[in-house]
Amino acid sequence: QVRLVESGGGLVQAGGSLSLSCAASGSIFSINAMGWYRQAPGKQRELVADMPTGSTTNYADSVKGRFTISRDNAKNTVYLQMNSLKPEDTAVYYCNAAIRATAWSVPSNFWGQGTQVIVSS
Repeated sequence: QVRLVESGGGLVQAGGSLSLSCAASGSIFSINAMGWYRQAPGKQRELVADMPTGSTTNYADSVKGRFTISRDNAKNTVYLQMNSLKPEDTAVYYCNAAIRATAWSVPSNFWGQGTQVIVSS
């Protein structure tokens, strides 16, 4: 069984910073893409940033220049450094990973439980 455990959410004032982390554990042969999504109240879940392969990164236009995604493959962990936070960044942030459990299995998509980020104005 695979688990993704997020940490690092919280309450911060506008202009502040937060750092999120997500560690994958369990039956893992390899991890392909890892990334972060968010869902604000009444809105659909949206991509914030991801790392599909190697060091390639993708960012939503709304967070470019403010957020930085990184990963530590040795620790099966992905990070999201969020700077210059805005009230519109308020959402539940979810970690996502495409994980192969064995050498012969196809990647399966896994989600973390979510961590709340609240940015006050």
